[in-house]
Amino acid sequence: MFLFEIDEEIALKHLEVHDAAPLFRLTDESRTTLRPWLAWVDHTKTVEDSKTFIESALKQFADKRGLTTGILYHGELAGVVGFNHLDRKNNIGVIGYWLGSKYVGKGIMTRAVSGLIDYAFYSLGLNRIEIRAASANKQSRAIPERLGFVQEGQLRQTEWLYNHYVDHVVYGMLAHEWREK
Repeated sequence: MFLFEIDEEIALKHLEVHDAAPLFRLTDESRTTLRPWLAWVDHTKTVEDSKTFIESALKQFADKRGLTTGILYHGELAGVVGFNHLDRKNNIGVIGYWLGSKYVGKGIMTRAVSGLIDYAFYSLGLNRIEIRAASANKQSRAIPERLGFVQEGQLRQTEWLYNHYVDHVVYGMLAHEWREK
């Protein structure tokens, strides 16, 4: 099992099938804040849906195509962060994340993403990390901006979200830039 301690409050761990109920509960409690930015929220209707997600994430990890972790805050599941896509040929990881509503504003996500970046550059040997966020999602965009990522551009109408397209802002960080920080 993957367990990576970030600090005295936060750790990242592989989600396992037995985490399906707490993951569903966290999703269900946070629908109002998650839904404007994440298309999968409406498709997560039962604990079984969360279990299916976890099984898919574990398969993606086994295939070395991704890494999805639960964020533990004082031992409680607070959100999810990971590499939605790992390109091992080019040593690139694309980070995605979300946090339960009651955990927002505590610096949890910034610390979790920072820890994941350390793991990626120092343990996985990645060279580049990307984060993409909807241009209007200021909370999500604040994470890479706070961590010193370079805003590299904007992809127009790159995601269909319910009834409209949204633009994504692309942020990048290179291993040597992170080490120099």
